Amino acid sequence: MAAVPFPTELAAETFAKMVSEAGVKEVFVSNRFLKQVRSWAEEIGVALLPESGEEDLMGDPGLPLPQMNGSRDLASLMFTSGSTGLPKGVMVTHRNIECNSRDIIAYMDLGPDDKVMVVLPFHYCFGLSLLHTHLMAGGSVVLNNEFKLFPEAMLQEMQRKECTGLAGVPSTYQILLRNSRFRQMAFPGLQWFQQAGGRLPNPCIQEILSSFPQVTYFLMYGQTEATARLSYLPPARLADKLGSIGQGLLSTKLEVLKADGSPVAPESDETGEIVAAGDNITLGYWNDAVETSKFFRNGRLYTGDIARVDADGFIFIVERERELIKSGGNRVGAKEVEDVIAEIPEIIEVAAIGMPDDLLGEAVTAFVVLTPGSKITPKDVKVHCHRRLPAFKTPAEVILLDSMPHSSSGKILKPALKAMFERRHRSAVEIPSLAVP
Repeated sequence: MAAVPFPTELAAETFAKMVSEAGVKEVFVSNRFLKQVRSWAEEIGVALLPESGEEDLMGDPGLPLPQMNGSRDLASLMFTSGSTGLPKGVMVTHRNIECNSRDIIAYMDLGPDDKVMVVLPFHYCFGLSLLHTHLMAGGSVVLNNEFKLFPEAMLQEMQRKECTGLAGVPSTYQILLRNSRFRQMAFPGLQWFQQAGGRLPNPCIQEILSSFPQVTYFLMYGQTEATARLSYLPPARLADKLGSIGQGLLSTKLEVLKADGSPVAPESDETGEIVAAGDNITLGYWNDAVETSKFFRNGRLYTGDIARVDADGFIFIVERERELIKSGGNRVGAKEVEDVIAEIPEIIEVAAIGMPDDLLGEAVTAFVVLTPGSKITPKDVKVHCHRRLPAFKTPAEVILLDSMPHSSSGKILKPALKAMFERRHRSAVEIPSLAVP
């Protein structure tokens, strides 16, 4: 038996398709979403188990735990965020969860006194890891489901509950820095920040460190395919290794390998793919042998992240292979473009993607969200990029947005941006034809 957590924001058709593909037989659903789920559950033969009050469970002896093979028996099926493509179901075993949780507890020194504010959903591996680690360490979690709408209310709850930790993805901290009184507020019991789920621009990290010098900052890297976590940057090395994802966890072997399988030379211009091995590496993708064979080979996970290694063995991600923009014969790293644009203080979020172009194949296109009241223009962004980047890496177009499309885990949905861009240009072509005299 395995648990399969789903985001509630899914459209009914997508929800039903994912439930069916996962082979789900029963769906636990809160009363709030019962009507939404009931609309399709009967059609695909899924039984609904509505929310029960605590009184229904009091005194229930439950069932004996089955015997399990921790290394092969599934604990959960975790769907990837779909930030770069369609979500895939990742097969996570009991041993995966135990190994990853113990490693995180060890490097963070979590214990019974820890109390984390959780704004990330439990269908996201980072959010679920917060639950696993704090339960295993004897700590506690404070759940807040309204952070995106009311960040100030979440901060006030952190103060009231005297939380010792806050965990978030880049958009979490960017919202707090730009759209709240976060930096001006006091949190006497706060001991640490966790950040994973993508790279937060260095200027934002430095803002947090200067605003909360007494709080330890844990910068981490991972993937759903690795249960949650692969590496962390020791807080003491933030000053001299900012921009690095650190080194592998205690039970994880991380290597950066060239195409021929040999390791890249440290402190060189060589780059390679991050490859991981350890008990946190999952079994692969549910019912997808083709995709599994691409990324899981010989007991190792090929992450698709391109990186270099410095003289001390610290890993620096250069780009995600799946996000490289192929423009005019050049390979442009979306991350490099995003990092340069993020240097502009009035920018909250940025995403760079490649859009189809008749001449270049793909044209670098940047989507940008500004702080309220900012006077920054697309031309200003391009001028900044021209100063910092070669011409072929400078965005051909900069599009200002009121907000980014996010997954429920807080990651920017680049496929949604691409679809938005295509609709916009299709409309621009079609509209003039309507005005024929």
